Amino acid sequence: MSFDYKRDLGFWELPRPHKGKEKEWHVIARVQGSVVPFGYEVHPENDRLLNPIPHELEALELAKRHLKQYTLRDVSRWLTKQTGRYISHMGLKKRVEIERRRKKAATIKYNLAKRLEKTLAEIEKLEKGRVGAYSTVTQD
Repeated sequence: MSFDYKRDLGFWELPRPHKGKEKEWHVIARVQGSVVPFGYEVHPENDRLLNPIPHELEALELAKRHLKQYTLRDVSRWLTKQTGRYISHMGLKKRVEIERRRKKAATIKYNLAKRLEKTLAEIEKLEKGRVGAYSTVTQD
């Protein structure tokens, strides 16, 4: 039994999940790679910069939400159909995993910074309250 996508699937469209708050996309500096990431294009005047393509980036955000219900292949096909720009299922997987890693690292660093602030406040409190503590006094 063969599977014919045009005959068996016909017209299909993934439902739109709740969009959430508005995002502002920024121009980014191009890294050494030769491949332009999905959702960006090379700046016409400076080839070292990448301009965001808002409709592609918004579609990518929707695609990430669709990954909770659908396979990578289905979502990558949907994303290609919506934006007109090809992205493979492995390219989508790589992009999502990189963003997850960056988000996790940022969360860990943020939590460490909060713990450091708390610890420094405790140290300062202990130093001020100890017996025999001294401080420098400026003379007028």
